[in-house]
Amino acid sequence: MRKSRQEAAETRQRIVEAASSRFRLQGIGSTGLADFMGEAGLTHGGFYKHFASKDQVVQESMALAAAELTEVLRTAAAVQPASRGLKAIIDRYLSIGHRDNVVDGGCPFVALASELARGSDEVREIATASLNELADLITAQLPAHYPDLPAAAARKKAWVMLSTMIGAMSVARVVNDEALSDSILRETRKTLYP
Repeated sequence: MRKSRQEAAETRQRIVEAASSRFRLQGIGSTGLADFMGEAGLTHGGFYKHFASKDQVVQESMALAAAELTEVLRTAAAVQPASRGLKAIIDRYLSIGHRDNVVDGGCPFVALASELARGSDEVREIATASLNELADLITAQLPAHYPDLPAAAARKKAWVMLSTMIGAMSVARVVNDEALSDSILRETRKTLYP
């Protein structure tokens, strides 16, 4: 019996979710089809029924991971009064919990930046669009703190803040000294607070 379209779509989504987790945990190049297909409860032989290539699943898993991160940060900002939204985003992103949780809601740019930079044009296009969404989220918070900041300057400031957060999280995950890692996150938060 053939699977319904809905079952096929659900299976495809399970594969994308499993790949998204595995890529952030192991890296794109170190993750084989069998790794994420097994995590999705499938054999690697079924992969090509759903995707034309590994690059296609990289694209979709990257979009999913970035959308999840954006939603986590958007939710953090939304539960605060407007004057605290930016601080909530900074606190959530530069948290010890985020540092220690690579997979669930973890930033794909921290986990995969060097591989994404070498990715296909399609992967880089998705990464760029996703980073722009994160920059949009930060930009939207800035008028509450910098009401006289022109729109172009606010956008530049948002990119500096986003780049600083991604860089700080990368370094905090790399160092093998927990106190130093905690300090990197704490001091970066203080530096970025309005």
